[in-house]
Amino acid sequence: MQVEFRRAVHTDLPFIVQVYNQTIAGRMVTADLVPVTVAQREPWFTEHQQRRRPLWLITVAGQPAGWLSLSDFYGRAAYQATVEISLYLDEKFRGQHVGQQSLAFVERQAPALGIHNILGFIFGQNLPSLNLFSKNGYQQWGKLPQVAQLDDQLRDLIILGKHIA
Repeated sequence: MQVEFRRAVHTDLPFIVQVYNQTIAGRMVTADLVPVTVAQREPWFTEHQQRRRPLWLITVAGQPAGWLSLSDFYGRAAYQATVEISLYLDEKFRGQHVGQQSLAFVERQAPALGIHNILGFIFGQNLPSLNLFSKNGYQQWGKLPQVAQLDDQLRDLIILGKHIA
């Protein structure tokens, strides 16, 4: 399977929002409770047009399959070498090792971006994502118990991290 990554452009934003919104109803991936709009995601998209905190479109055999972004962690200067990763795959492409290739891609990009640490913030019940990150060498660096309320359920937030050489 040929997985490729390219910097997202503005015309990709509707697809990026569509993929993100696919995850909301399942209450396993994101803390948003209602779908977001393209207009709401415009500022976020603009923030990711800088070189050091990119947003990539993931394609498989030329078809859009998902997206991947790196965001500032905590927004203070001392944390510049640490990022939060976001990885969202269209439901048609889940379970096909696209996530694994995406993590490997980011790790190859990290040194040129000045990144030494990658963090993933994952709900405790999201076993597919926890397993993906663990299989790729991420370790649990923290746990915030019952910090998210998704409908009637309180959910843990697991922080997975990896040092990049």
